[in-house]
Amino acid sequence: MDPAEVVRRYYAVVADLDAPADRLAELLHADLRIVEHPNPINREGTVRNREEALATYAAGKGLLSSQTFDIHELLVSGDRVAVRATWSGTARGQELTAHVAAFVTVADGLIREHETFDCYEPF
Repeated sequence: MDPAEVVRRYYAVVADLDAPADRLAELLHADLRIVEHPNPINREGTVRNREEALATYAAGKGLLSSQTFDIHELLVSGDRVAVRATWSGTARGQELTAHVAAFVTVADGLIREHETFDCYEPF
């Protein structure tokens, strides 16, 4: 499967607050590693495995009333995809926006690694 299409599907599912965790699980490699670099929401940054990512996905759905990912650019090199996107979300009535640069590795048609650098606009 085309890595760019896998990444687009992944971001679409993550953005869909009505999507069940099973739909996300179908896109994640068993050896998944997600690195979220420090940012104003997650000051320490985090490294998550597949189970932790699914738990965070489920918990985050309860914090947000809406969210979108607008993908502006995907650059593909083999199984690696560089992503430039804008994330927008509403949490407790507050509008949040982050400009995202991410590197995603696709293996066997699944997300194997995701490293993200989220630059939030002032709250």
